[in-house]
Amino acid sequence: MEQETERLPKYIYETLAHFRYRIRKFIRFSEEAARAQGLTPQYHQLMLSIKGYPGRDYATPTELAERLQITQHACVELIQRCEELELVKKFPNPQDGRSVFIQVTEHGMTMLEALSEIHMQEVQRMGLLEFRPPQ
Repeated sequence: MEQETERLPKYIYETLAHFRYRIRKFIRFSEEAARAQGLTPQYHQLMLSIKGYPGRDYATPTELAERLQITQHACVELIQRCEELELVKKFPNPQDGRSVFIQVTEHGMTMLEALSEIHMQEVQRMGLLEFRPPQ
């Protein structure tokens, strides 16, 4: 006789599936919004990761690779492509001459701000986040 193994309750699967669905729906919205602004989703994500880096408006390629969950090599290539489009710029790390910081340019900020406004509206519409200033 086959022994029945204990399984997770159905509501766990339903909750996880619904959560995954909402994440995917938001990601699809985000990708389409970036393309409508003439950016690839990756360019948008890079600029958002830089501007949204905790405590500062710049980041190292290593920090960005972690935030984007891509390899350092892929991140450096992405930064170079965005730099060619004048979306981001590099500047030297004053504490370590071997490393650089990446910052969003004024041109990049214009695009990022427009995208961030519509993303904020969508996030609120979907009930995913509440935006509150830090205390």
